[in-house]
Amino acid sequence: MATDVLMPQMGESIAEGTIVRWIKKPGDAVDRDEPLFEISTDKVDAEIPSPAAGVLLEIKVKEGETVPVNSVVALIGEAGERTGTEGTEGSTGSTGSEGSTGSVPQVQGSQVPQVQAETAAATTPAAPAEATVEDLRRTKSSPVVRKIAAEHGVDISQLQGSGISGRVTKKDILAYVESGASKQAGPASPSAAGASAAPAGRPDVTALAAAYPAVRQGENVRVEKMSVMRKKIAEHMVYSMATSPHVYSVYEVDFHRISKLRDKLKGEYEAAGARLTFTSFIAAATVDAIRRFPFVNASIDGENIIYKQDINLGIAVALDNGLLVPVIRNADERNLLGLSRSIADLAARARSKKLNPEEVQGGTFTITNPGIFGALYGLPVINQPQVAILGVGSIDKRPVVIEDAIAIHPVCHLTLGYDHRLIDGAEAGKFLAYLKERLENFEV
Repeated sequence: MATDVLMPQMGESIAEGTIVRWIKKPGDAVDRDEPLFEISTDKVDAEIPSPAAGVLLEIKVKEGETVPVNSVVALIGEAGERTGTEGTEGSTGSTGSEGSTGSVPQVQGSQVPQVQAETAAATTPAAPAEATVEDLRRTKSSPVVRKIAAEHGVDISQLQGSGISGRVTKKDILAYVESGASKQAGPASPSAAGASAAPAGRPDVTALAAAYPAVRQGENVRVEKMSVMRKKIAEHMVYSMATSPHVYSVYEVDFHRISKLRDKLKGEYEAAGARLTFTSFIAAATVDAIRRFPFVNASIDGENIIYKQDINLGIAVALDNGLLVPVIRNADERNLLGLSRSIADLAARARSKKLNPEEVQGGTFTITNPGIFGALYGLPVINQPQVAILGVGSIDKRPVVIEDAIAIHPVCHLTLGYDHRLIDGAEAGKFLAYLKERLENFEV
């Protein structure tokens, strides 16, 4: 009897997942708990283990396809076992798919109009360009919900969902349809949709997109589909920029004392199984500064300010194909050694795709480090629904003035990006000034 392989529920708020890569192919032997395929959700990428030992009989969901959780994506059984769908149309016999980015077409200039048409037909935006923050939250629904809404001509963005962040659930859409409200409202007409797309005083985004196309006639281009992670990052960044008025303050910090402490303690920490990095010191000092200035550890909900009582510190980790922000929960309960261990552990598991969904959720403040790539400083985008983010620049030796004398010290530029709806420049300055003092006079 064949065993169904299901799309797993990778977190309470996750309704679907995308098959990024099949690690095994039909006919391959597989052990129980051996990595079988790789998925990407709007929270995390992960390798999914096989639920049983046997042979991979059939792949039902191709690479690049997105399906709801608990959908059957493959069958595992004994060698030679028939699945009952062999030879039928739609049966998948290989891991290749149109959604895979393994091969990328070379597009000549004469093909540009056709590429534009195919791209426009295949791409459905997550929400209208002029959507409000609430609209963006609500339209992040499951495929089942979107299907029911389409069948009944319901605009999901007009519903108030009961799910996380206002998400419209299956229960919400069914209740709305059964109430008869969808028939009264009727489907939105194209003319009405066009009229609402560009409110008075705002540019018509659709018209601008047509006036400034990404590809023009005669251009020699290469077209590649975004990965799931890249699309999610893009959506989240657009959402953040539409939500928070970003302001930045940059402070220069002398890392001379921390550099000496790191050299002194590095061997001791390695013996204890932890790698002592400059990020460890920055995280410890940041936690201390957050305690002192809790307004950076907050969120905005309408006209309410939500002050978070826990300090859940996100540490951005650069991957080959994107970025993840694993979270150190209750970071204020850990000392320098504990933070060092947590940072190293989360970074390693992020790069090996071993993180659990809950480990990239619930952050209240984020640290990102563009300086590891040589940037003097960065202007990072706030990780919603947070209100501030700390960018760490490169740590380089520079001449500094110490009591009217010039010395060569390691120096770093720290950038605080903050939501001007809640945090003003004076408050940001107080936070950074305290963080600077804490780092330059660090005590273990």
